[in-house]
Amino acid sequence: MAELIEIGDIEERVILIAVDTGDGSNAAASLEELEELVDTAGAATVDKIIQNRENVHPGTYLGKGKIEEVKERIWELNATGVVCDDELSPAQLRNLEDALDTKVMDRTMVILDIFAARANTSEGKIQVELAQLKYRAARLVGLRNSLSRLGGGIGTRGPGEKKLEMDRRLIHERIGQLKSELEEVKRHREIQRKQRERAHTPVAAIVGYTNAGKSTLLNRLTDAGILAEDKLFATLDPTTRSMNLESGQKILLTDTVGFIRKLPHHLVEAFKSTLEEAKYSDIILHVADSSNPQMDMQMYVVYETLRELGVEDKVTVTVFNKMDQTEQEQLPRDLHADYQVRISAKTGDGLDDLRELLENILRNRNIYLERVFAYQEAGRIQQIRKYGELLSEEYRDDGIAVKAYVPAELFAGLQEGIG
Repeated sequence: MAELIEIGDIEERVILIAVDTGDGSNAAASLEELEELVDTAGAATVDKIIQNRENVHPGTYLGKGKIEEVKERIWELNATGVVCDDELSPAQLRNLEDALDTKVMDRTMVILDIFAARANTSEGKIQVELAQLKYRAARLVGLRNSLSRLGGGIGTRGPGEKKLEMDRRLIHERIGQLKSELEEVKRHREIQRKQRERAHTPVAAIVGYTNAGKSTLLNRLTDAGILAEDKLFATLDPTTRSMNLESGQKILLTDTVGFIRKLPHHLVEAFKSTLEEAKYSDIILHVADSSNPQMDMQMYVVYETLRELGVEDKVTVTVFNKMDQTEQEQLPRDLHADYQVRISAKTGDGLDDLRELLENILRNRNIYLERVFAYQEAGRIQQIRKYGELLSEEYRDDGIAVKAYVPAELFAGLQEGIG
């Protein structure tokens, strides 16, 4: 088998293609985002072409005339491939490759390549490989002749030729193996979740469109020290960190993978166990990039993805980030959220408001307790200090008089004097 070419050896020069069906989706904006994705994957965009059609061509994605135009541009610009802004069917991929006589990729392939490069933990790697194999398995038929050209997407990352040459049986065996490994990860995650529940520690899931500033926010609030770049999908693996609030209350913050329009279905499926962190959280921190002209569309994508995951009826705080870069006269608003706060994670502006808001939300979830504890019950006060908010304690002849806010699940036991 031919040796795989390293990404640094050649620079991919690609032409981006989109079909605008006039259904209200902004093809030009989507293509701009695809350019960012391609750049993140390590290729250079040399041209962008949009075809206006009533429908995507079922056989070749583009119409015949537009294919000829693209063919000419490939030759003129010395392009090494084309990237389509939608997920192509196996037939479209095969037919377009034959018609253009060059490597054809789609948006899903590029996103999978980025995820393959960014996954660091064993869980992330399992999830990415599972998504890749599911995607490739559907496209193996009829692609055998062009495997050397197809590679693994941009720079032949990901499974590469060797895995593509596996027969279906081996691929499905590997998929089965990865699924059982993910189940094990899921069980481990559930154990961690139950431990958190027993500790009465509230959890806030940080969600948002990719590159909205979720990791920067987590770093600012908790000194998590995770990678935060101005790139799409800079962080892929979920990170959970503890944050102590001024009142002594503790909250866990979990960063999740960024959402994006046309997020491949295989990825949503593969990353369900990670994204379910949002499902089991108490609060959703929805980070939105207020400096992005596409902010409203991005917020819509986040809410749609959350709905798809069954994340509903949660206390939602929309955190409008990057306010230091915003030139809008009108302040951004989110009618879906329970609370809104405007910040700059980069400069730190507004973070105190966010912390205060979280304090108030947690306090509202707790129940006010006023009680005198006998001195032999002093251990209970430590419990209150650990899981609730101790407002005052007074040492008197008849015991320790306490005023506090405590989680509902602790309240009954503390009132009755049983732990």
